[in-house]
Amino acid sequence: MPKQKTHKGLSKRVKVTATGKVKTKRSGSGHLMSGKNAKRRRRVSSSAIMTSAMAKTAKVKLGE
Repeated sequence: MPKQKTHKGLSKRVKVTATGKVKTKRSGSGHLMSGKNAKRRRRVSSSAIMTSAMAKTAKVKLGE
């Protein structure tokens, strides 16, 4: 049987932590930052942990 290939697009966007959580970048930080308040800009600059349902799918695609 052939091996499961890693989903290369996903592997560039997420990182699996040592405890097994999936870390990703928050959405909304691409452009139009002048219309967003400072609190929102600070929040979107930090990383986020995926929800358990999404993380399960991501781990399968990454071969974890």
